[in-house]
Amino acid sequence: MTKIGLKLWSTNIDNYIKPAQVLYEKHIFDFIELYIVPDTLDNLKIWSRVKIPFSVHMAHSAHNVDLSNSQKLEFNKKIYTQTKKYADMLSADMIIVHGGTGGDYKQCASQIKKFNDKRILIENKPHITLPFVNANVYTGSTIGAITYIMQYADCGFCLDIGHAICSANSHCEDPYDYIEKFLELSPSCIHLSDIHINTELDEHLNYGSGELDFKKIKNLINSKNTFVIETNKKSKENLDDFEQDAKFLRRILEEG
Repeated sequence: MTKIGLKLWSTNIDNYIKPAQVLYEKHIFDFIELYIVPDTLDNLKIWSRVKIPFSVHMAHSAHNVDLSNSQKLEFNKKIYTQTKKYADMLSADMIIVHGGTGGDYKQCASQIKKFNDKRILIENKPHITLPFVNANVYTGSTIGAITYIMQYADCGFCLDIGHAICSANSHCEDPYDYIEKFLELSPSCIHLSDIHINTELDEHLNYGSGELDFKKIKNLINSKNTFVIETNKKSKENLDDFEQDAKFLRRILEEG
């Protein structure tokens, strides 16, 4: 069965909860993937009252988390503990993590193994970092790095289609062939946004705003999968653009 997820942050308690409940009741989406902003445990009671299934996403470099940096191990463990509290309270079946920055995927694997949680999925990243990141490259942009992390840490995999395209361009690979190779790792969840096909930088464009061949993606991926729509939200008050993206994606996936 195809499942479609809405990406929200744990700080979105005053704006998106009510419109999300309306869309969930209309069967526009099936679950929320909640990004856990550090030190927002006070919001957990509010989220626990939301009658929608959840997965969670651990904070990443935007909040100073770096699983590939040994000097940040204690800080990373603290943030993971907060993330786990959300996951436990919300009965989340997936905890998605980023590999960090700098490229030390073996250190990343070591830290994930220490977390010792079967719900963890490592997400692939672009190779080139966004401007706000204090490093040149992300950790976990290649199939080899993700495979090592999965095997060493005994964790699952979240395939981000846009990230795979960015990485393919950085490594001089065909983007769709690169996606197909990543799919051999049997991802439990797929992040999907539109993108310009030759870029090396993640864009999170709304569907139809980029150049992604969605029908080609559908032919590569088993449509009976779990997808999270990671497109930009133009409004702080409503989820109208997400609703359009969700209807677009479901239509593509359900075409014969």
